[in-house]
Amino acid sequence: MNDSTTPVSGLSPAPRIVEIAAVPLFGESPKGGWSVEIQPDDSIHALIAVHTDTGISGYGSVFTDGRLAKAGVEVLRPLLIGENAMEPERICERLHQNTFWMGRGGTLTHVAGGVDIALWDILGKALGQPVGRLLGGTYRNRAQPYCSLLMEEPSRMRDAITCHKERGFRAFKIGWGPFGRALDHHLDEKIVAAARDAIGTESKLFVDAGASDAHWPHGLKWATRTAQMLANYNVGWFEEPLRPDAIDDYIALRKASPVPVAGGEVLTRRQTFLPWLAAGALDIVQPDVTKVGGLSEQRRIAWMADDFGIRYVGHGWNTALGLAADLQLASALPLCDLVEFIGGSPYVDGLLEEPFSLDTDGYVTISDRPGLGITLSSEKVARYTPDPEPLFRVG
Repeated sequence: MNDSTTPVSGLSPAPRIVEIAAVPLFGESPKGGWSVEIQPDDSIHALIAVHTDTGISGYGSVFTDGRLAKAGVEVLRPLLIGENAMEPERICERLHQNTFWMGRGGTLTHVAGGVDIALWDILGKALGQPVGRLLGGTYRNRAQPYCSLLMEEPSRMRDAITCHKERGFRAFKIGWGPFGRALDHHLDEKIVAAARDAIGTESKLFVDAGASDAHWPHGLKWATRTAQMLANYNVGWFEEPLRPDAIDDYIALRKASPVPVAGGEVLTRRQTFLPWLAAGALDIVQPDVTKVGGLSEQRRIAWMADDFGIRYVGHGWNTALGLAADLQLASALPLCDLVEFIGGSPYVDGLLEEPFSLDTDGYVTISDRPGLGITLSSEKVARYTPDPEPLFRVG
């Protein structure tokens, strides 16, 4: 039997990892709607590069401060150098198993996920196959992006959403901003009504309360009342309506709400999702590939959710690389045809040689090119980081 260090007869030796780099993005960080708002020069995303001795490089994305991402890479590097780069699941689990004692679910989990995405990219490139096919098969070749926007006051909400409808989007998620935070139920409804009026009855609308924000002021009664209101506007799901640790309230809300209840973006590692799925706390589970531990974890969570009859739709408030990963996984799952797409984010629209575009139906084509199917532009990346070179060369 061949082990991971022995090439199969007649095949080229497996590419070995020789370097890993983390490059922070900042300069045009989009607002998040948080109580302590993101500033343009804050770093909340970092890009990961994994380089091999065969010249193949893979790329991933991490949702965390770039300084933490760089520190995480330094901690994980001894576990990665020299490893077979074509074995993402084994390597990702190696990283988790050997860093439990440093803290589960934080920076190291996020960075391990960025590495995992990059390794899937390498595997696809080495085999000449799209990542989605390697994740299990191809159920679809396109997915519908829902344009993710911050909530605004009603008059501004209408204008904000209309410009993205004109870009071709036919599904929208509005969230955070004054919703719930202004402590005005009538304002909440006016915002939702303005959004629905702007997009018409034919487009999909989702609502994100963003209750993982600091000191969220509402509980189960507010969420239940609000869910009843959202049903009047044909809202497809109610996301993060409760604080992220209130599992019992989520269970109660799911039973009472006429609108599907969604959440899970702040959870990391597949083990953390199991109690939520087993308890029936969610209708829709939303792990984020740039937080949860990469595609290896994301796929296992998605299939575990399917076993419980719970829908998977990935949370994707991140970068073009995160979106590329989400699209590849969407191609490999039977019931996932939606992906999150931040409206107007330079880190989605401004990093690739060929940016994502919508077809006449408002869908994005899932690339069938090897790996993640995208190419980073060194010139574009240079706009958002002072030293992009580690992404594109070894050393």
